[in-house]
Amino acid sequence: MGRRRKLRELMGAIKDKASQSKAAILCKLNTNTLSSSSSLHLTLLRATTHDPFTPPNPKSLAALLSFGLSSRATASSAVESLMDRLQTTHDSAVALKCLLAVHHVIKYGSFILQDQLSVYPAGGGRNYLNLSNFRDDSTPVAWELSSWVRWYAQYIENLLLTSRLLGFFVGSNSCIVEKDKEEERVSALLNSNLVRETESLVSLLEGICKRPESLGLGGNRLVIEVLGLVGEDQISAMNEISVRVNEFDERLNCLSFGDSVELLGALKRSEDCEGRLLAVPNVKNDLVEGFWGLIREMKTKVGKEKDSNNKLMATMRVERESFSESARFGDLVLRPSDSVRFSSGRLAVNAFHLSTIQSCAR
Repeated sequence: MGRRRKLRELMGAIKDKASQSKAAILCKLNTNTLSSSSSLHLTLLRATTHDPFTPPNPKSLAALLSFGLSSRATASSAVESLMDRLQTTHDSAVALKCLLAVHHVIKYGSFILQDQLSVYPAGGGRNYLNLSNFRDDSTPVAWELSSWVRWYAQYIENLLLTSRLLGFFVGSNSCIVEKDKEEERVSALLNSNLVRETESLVSLLEGICKRPESLGLGGNRLVIEVLGLVGEDQISAMNEISVRVNEFDERLNCLSFGDSVELLGALKRSEDCEGRLLAVPNVKNDLVEGFWGLIREMKTKVGKEKDSNNKLMATMRVERESFSESARFGDLVLRPSDSVRFSSGRLAVNAFHLSTIQSCAR
């Protein structure tokens, strides 16, 4: 088994060397538009080698991202080339590195490059990367990496869907400095949209919890690199959820029964993730504990509000039924005990006062 693994690694290294040498020669021979295409191909090959243990060279990733600093056409070609390599490879290491490169575009890419990724493909949705059935059984390591490819692809799809819903890339460095503007945008959202965004962000946390077990990949630098980027997204998602939960705290009296139920469900789902998320280095424990404390506190508040709405609806139903019963016998006189409650719970109008006013008017 060890010989097979070494032979696979040697074949991968030879294949990388041959393909990169060919692309380098084409770059030198071409001095026109083809040169840019050859340069992109060479950069992509260098960033997505067959080595199953080493992450992409930072210089190669930076060179790939640099194709988003010129024209939109060049950025589009870079995204198409990256996606084409991802879709055509049968090697788990290459596929994982392609996904890692996509993640780098999301986090560090220019606006043009991110924009081209956001519209690729036009009908993008769940599983549009088409890697849910990816299998590489060439070696035990490749087989185990395959599970990481499937999970990472699903996570990237979910990240793109959530980012489209929010209107910006979650975890992107270009969006971190816009915190004040983000809070203003959130405060202007309708309750239903605010719930929808919260649910989508919670789904990101749930996706992180589904990561594969690293039984045979302990110390694998490629896997560690993936988890590092995902861990940064995790903190960003938690921050975005916190912004929305704080906004819900200001709107508790304005939530409909349906919105309260959906919000409570999202809070419970996020609470289920506690203890199963990544342990992110350089993040203070009190910040993480503060997040879970906020979730638990809001869950309690929303639960009480929902129970209160339940009682109110039950009371209104009983009163409506009683009113219908008395109406059949002609008992239309308002009694002092009758009252009308408004949804805010702040106002109550005693029907006795209404009948008194009506008597005075007569």
